[in-house]
Amino acid sequence: MLTEERHRYIKAALRQQGVVKAKDLMQALTASESTIRRDLQDLEEQGALRRIHGGAERLADAAVEPSVREKATRDLIEKQRIAKAAAAMIPNHATIFLDAGTSTGQMIPLLVGKDITVVTTGVDNASQLADYQVATRMLPGTVKPATKALIGATTAHAMAACHFDLAFLGTNGVHLKYGLTTPDEEEAAIKRVAIERATQTVVLADPSKFGQVSFAKFGDLADATILTTALGQLAQYYEDQPTIKEVTN
Repeated sequence: MLTEERHRYIKAALRQQGVVKAKDLMQALTASESTIRRDLQDLEEQGALRRIHGGAERLADAAVEPSVREKATRDLIEKQRIAKAAAAMIPNHATIFLDAGTSTGQMIPLLVGKDITVVTTGVDNASQLADYQVATRMLPGTVKPATKALIGATTAHAMAACHFDLAFLGTNGVHLKYGLTTPDEEEAAIKRVAIERATQTVVLADPSKFGQVSFAKFGDLADATILTTALGQLAQYYEDQPTIKEVTN
């Protein structure tokens, strides 16, 4: 098989799976270990992947933040299952922080009837919470147009005066080495304050976020309970991470 054909196969496998093992590529492509190693090195130099122990992982775009509308249509079933598990963690009389975003937004219909108070930095989330008549407090700050999230020093200062029983956050990346990341450093700063001010933090992350790295880190994997659905082949890389919980229902 020609080098270009192997490269196309590897990139297609990464798009579908997120992570590939060198030994699986050797078998599928009938190639030697040295050939696969060279292919992965070439593709890494081209910016097509990141090499990891025993294989390679897909790269995310670290600089571009998808819009709320784009995010809302991605992996919807997984997000709904994760949101159901997250909402079930909330006790009555709790004060929770709800991050801006589509993953946390899926929790909102499930909060109806709960005796709780929700603090949020999400403009869209605040509107939906009001529609569902959930007790809501919206923090002040500057609105980021792409994600409809409140950011900036005013928001961070207001949050620092709060205490949350639970904080529910979204993320763009979950990575063993680089932790929890998001494209915008100002949003990352708000997420860090939420983690600091919460008794417990829960990150909602569908499987497409695993192995991904964005620009700004806001926490380590140990800083939160990370809810996801079945990780498939990715599970082997995270099996020794006790904070990652796969939703089964």
